[in-house]
Amino acid sequence: MTIISAIRLNMNGLADPAQNHADRYRAALAMAAFADQHGFSIINLEEHHCAQNGWLPSPLTMAGAVIGATSTIKVNVTALLVTLYDPIRLAEDIAVLDLMSGGRFNFVAGLGYRPEEYHAMDKDWGRRGQLMDIAIDTLLKAWADEPFEHRGQLVNVTPKPLSKPHPFFFIGGMSKAAARRAARFGVPFYPPMAMPELEALYYQELKKHGNEGFVYYPNQGNAMHFIHPEPEQAWQDFGPYFLNEAREYASWRREGVPRPSEEHTETVEELREQKRFEIFTPEQCLNRIEDGMSTVVIHPLVGGLPLEHGWNCLRLLQEQVLAKLG
Repeated sequence: MTIISAIRLNMNGLADPAQNHADRYRAALAMAAFADQHGFSIINLEEHHCAQNGWLPSPLTMAGAVIGATSTIKVNVTALLVTLYDPIRLAEDIAVLDLMSGGRFNFVAGLGYRPEEYHAMDKDWGRRGQLMDIAIDTLLKAWADEPFEHRGQLVNVTPKPLSKPHPFFFIGGMSKAAARRAARFGVPFYPPMAMPELEALYYQELKKHGNEGFVYYPNQGNAMHFIHPEPEQAWQDFGPYFLNEAREYASWRREGVPRPSEEHTETVEELREQKRFEIFTPEQCLNRIEDGMSTVVIHPLVGGLPLEHGWNCLRLLQEQVLAKLG
């Protein structure tokens, strides 16, 4: 059985953003190297700005560091808020990441859902759909072989990426507009969970525009997994850190803006019932895989979790689960 083993590094955690985050960033790179050396499938990075608990704001910088620390594992940003960048500079940065990684870098292009992020980056929240269209159109043209017109002049973005016809990416979202946009540009569509109506709309729009594409979403939704010999004890020790991240995410909720994992959460007990975070013994994890779980996502730095706990979970997953799968 082929298992997708992913490590999530979103760097959320310290309640005081003025605290020293250096140890956690260095640990993230060491964990990425460990995952690469032991055959993990993918490293997932994220992007958020002005977060109280220090969510990763510089995913391309982090991706470059991870690429330098690894040799075979794929590096993904889910999601890269492409509307917040100058699109030409973004095309250049991604082309360089593609070249440095040998084609291992990919991303989900996201629109974002927090007006404060747009304000911080001097972008117009009211034009976010237009900014998304401009970003995707510019990226695709910039990575092509021919010069193209940009702001009234011909430009030729160099270097060209290794991956052809361009670095792999999805357009993400949970709205009809996102599905239509992905189909119009002929780019694969990434909803964060099964959304049959949007999937049907995407394929309908693909046909209308004469494009090809596909839909992908995580089989287990957005669940994160942890390995511990005593899950009940681990819930006592880890639960407050899970809740730290969940509360930060919940604080960004906006009326009329759909997001995954929107359940209101005040206690560790509520969070446990939602199964957003799951703690298994190695044997329980193996049993879940035997029963059909095809993806294991470990989040070793969740919510400020002490580094020794994160390392223990990561090593247990590798030594007592993945190694036994052959």
